[in-house]
Amino acid sequence: MTEKKIKITTIEDVKQFVTTVTMFVGDVDVVSGRYTVDAKSLMGLFSLDLSSELTLRIHVPQSDYECGELLSKLDSFIVKD
Repeated sequence: MTEKKIKITTIEDVKQFVTTVTMFVGDVDVVSGRYTVDAKSLMGLFSLDLSSELTLRIHVPQSDYECGELLSKLDSFIVKD
């Protein structure tokens, strides 16, 4: 499992994020506090507090390559340290 801190602030960001994650074969979750939702669910993401940082959890199905490819597509959402 790979975890990254992300920030999603606008409705358009949510739509773009879900569209990108939906193309990924494996399971992807977004965590906010004690709540975990499917990252491929628009309704799930809108139920979270988008004003704070979220945690992206990628459950890699086959290879680290796929995970790296997804992360590169989501780079604009990843919080840089």
